[in-house]
Amino acid sequence: MTILYALTTFVAAFLLFLVQPIIAKQLLPWFGGSAAVWTTCLVFFQCMLLAGYFYADWTTRRLTAKRQASVHLGLLGIALVLLPIIPDASWKPGGGDEPGLRILLLLTVTIGLPYFLISTTSPLVQGWFSRSHPGTSPYRLFALSNFASMLALLGYPFLIEPWITTRHQALSWSVGFVAYAFLIGALAWQRLRGCETPLTQNQTTILHDLAADTPPPSARDKLTWIALSGLAAVFLLAISNHLTQNISSIPLMWVFPLALYLLTFILCFDAKGSGQGWYSRKWFLPMLAVILCAMSWTLADNDFEYRLYWQVGVFAVGLFVACMFCHGELAAMKPHSRYLTTYYLMISIGGALGAILVGVIAPLMLPAYYELQLCISAMAALATLLLWRQVHMLVIFIGVAITLFTAAAGWHAASEFRKDVIVMTRNFYGTLRVRETPQPTMEYRRRTLIHGAISHGDQYMWSPINRDPTTYYKEKSGIGRILLLLKSQHPEIPRRVGIIGLGTGTIAAYGSKGDVFRFYEINPDVVTIARRDFTYLKDSEAKIEIALGDARLNLEREPAQGFDVLAIDAFSSDAIPMHLITREAMEIYEKHLNATGVIAFHVSNRYLDLKPVVSAIAESRGLNVAWVRETYNDGGTRSDWILLAKDKSLLSKPEIVEGTRVIPPMPKRRVWTDDFNNLLQALQ
Repeated sequence: MTILYALTTFVAAFLLFLVQPIIAKQLLPWFGGSAAVWTTCLVFFQCMLLAGYFYADWTTRRLTAKRQASVHLGLLGIALVLLPIIPDASWKPGGGDEPGLRILLLLTVTIGLPYFLISTTSPLVQGWFSRSHPGTSPYRLFALSNFASMLALLGYPFLIEPWITTRHQALSWSVGFVAYAFLIGALAWQRLRGCETPLTQNQTTILHDLAADTPPPSARDKLTWIALSGLAAVFLLAISNHLTQNISSIPLMWVFPLALYLLTFILCFDAKGSGQGWYSRKWFLPMLAVILCAMSWTLADNDFEYRLYWQVGVFAVGLFVACMFCHGELAAMKPHSRYLTTYYLMISIGGALGAILVGVIAPLMLPAYYELQLCISAMAALATLLLWRQVHMLVIFIGVAITLFTAAAGWHAASEFRKDVIVMTRNFYGTLRVRETPQPTMEYRRRTLIHGAISHGDQYMWSPINRDPTTYYKEKSGIGRILLLLKSQHPEIPRRVGIIGLGTGTIAAYGSKGDVFRFYEINPDVVTIARRDFTYLKDSEAKIEIALGDARLNLEREPAQGFDVLAIDAFSSDAIPMHLITREAMEIYEKHLNATGVIAFHVSNRYLDLKPVVSAIAESRGLNVAWVRETYNDGGTRSDWILLAKDKSLLSKPEIVEGTRVIPPMPKRRVWTDDFNNLLQALQ
C-alpha cells in the first residue's frame, strides 16, 4: 500500500507538469508565438491547482471516506471520455479576439477536468496516507511529487521535444492519464469498499492525542503561508517573463525557471517530522540579501541588457534563492497532518494570487514590465517584516536598507526605460515604446519603435529625408535590392507585395503608384502607432492594406494573393514566432506567390542563427536560396535577409549577386515542421 501511495503521487506529479509545456506549445502558433502565452497558461495552471486543493480540502473535511471515493471515481470516468488533450482547430483566434481570455477558455475545455483531477492528487493522497499511517509524516510524499514534476520539466526540452512530434506528445500524455486513473482509482476503490488496513487501538490513540494537543493554525499563520507562496509564484512568473522576452519563448525557457521553483520545494520539504529540509536561515538570508541587490543592479544598468549568460545566471540564481527562502520558511511552519489539506490550500491560494497578479493585473495596471523590479523590493520588505522580532536589530536595519536600495534601483530602471519616450503602451503582446531622439538640429531628429528591447524600425522626422528607408530596410538590404530590381525590370507593371510584421511600416517607402503593399500584423497597438506616430504608411504612393491577426492564420484563410514578394519580417526580436518558420508555413507562403515570386526572410537576430533553418526548409521545398548581408559600414544597422525563389534567374541578377554570401555548411539537421522544431539548434 505504501508503494501504491508513492507510485500514484509520482505519476500524477509527472503528468501534472509534463502537460504544461505540451499544451502550451500546441497553443503558441495560434497566438503569434507571444511570450504571454506561457504566462497566461501559468495563470490557468495555478488557478486550477487552487481548485484541486480546495476540492481535496473540502471533500476531506465534509464527506465520508466512501462518498469522497465515489465522487472521485465518477469524475475520473468523465475525464477519460474527454481524452485526448488535442485542442480543436475551431479555437483558432480571429483578428479581433481577446487572446488571454480565449486561451483560458480553450485550456478549460481541452484539459480542464483531467488537469483538475491530477492537481487534487498530492493533498488528497497525503490525506489518505496520514489517516492510514498515523504517526508517519506525509510531507515526504510532497517532496516526491515535486521531484517527479521536476523530472518531467527537465526531460521535456532534452528528451521529449527533440524526438517526439507535438501531436504524439499529446497522445502519449493521454495514455499516461489512463495509467494514472487506474492507480488513483485503485486507492479510491479501496476506500469505497472500506478495504484499507484498519487502525490499531494504539494508532487510534496516537491520532486522537496528537490532534488534541495541536491547536489549529491561526489567521496570521494562514496569511503568512499565502504571502510566502504568493511571492514565490510572483518571482517565478516575473522571471519567466523576463527570460522569455529577452531570450526566446521556447519550452526550455518555460521549464527551466519552473524546475528551479520545484527544486526548492523538494529541498525544503524533504525532511522527516517538522524539519525544513536543506533550508537554513543563517545561510540563505545573507544569500537572499546579496542576490536581491544583484538582480536590482542588473535591471538598472543598461550595460547588462544584452549579456545573455549574465541575465540567465543572475536571475536563475535569484529565483532559486528567493524560492528557497519562501519555501523554507513555509516548511518551518508546517502544521499537524490533521490540517494538511488546509495548509496546502493556503499555499495554492498564494500561488494563484501570485499568478493572477503577474498574468492578469500587471498587464492592466502597469504600462511596462515593472513587476520584476516591484517583486524584488517586495521580497526584501517581506523578509524584513517576517524576521522583525526574531533576529538582531542589525539584521533588520540591513533588511530595511536593502529594501530601500532595491526600490531606488527599480525607480532608476523605470526612469531609464522611459527616457526620451513619447508613447508607451502595453498589451498581451508586450510593451511598445516610441522613442524620439533629441538632436541639436531638426534634420537629425528621429523616432524609433521599440518592442521590449528590440528596435522595430525608425524614421527621420525632417521632411526631405523622412521617406528614406532606414535600419534593416535600406536600399542595399535584401528586401531593398529585390524590390528595386523588380521595379527597374518592369516599371510599368504594378507590384503586389506582402509583408508579415508591420513595425513602423518602413517597407512601404518602396511603394509606387499602382502598387499594393499588404501588411499582416497581430498587434493592434503596432497598427495604431505606425499610422499615428510615423508617416511611412500615409506617405507611400502604394495602396496600403493591413490584415489584423496572426499572419499565418490569415494567409491560410485567404485566397491566393499572387505576391511578387512576400517578406517575413518577424524574427528580429528575441521571442520569435516558430510557426512562421516551418515547412508547412513555407507551403502556405508559396501558395500566395505568383510564378516568379520571391519569399524574403528577415533573419537578423542577436542570439539565433536562423539561416541554416531557412535553408533546410527551402531545400526540402525545392527553392533556390540567396543570403544577402548588409553590414552598413556607414553606421547603419546590419541586416541579414534570405531570398527564396522557384525561378533561379531572378536571384542570379547582378543586383542580388553582389550582396550575396554563402551560407556556411551546417551538420545535417531535421527540417522544422509544425510537429517538430527545436530552437536550441539555432542558438549562436
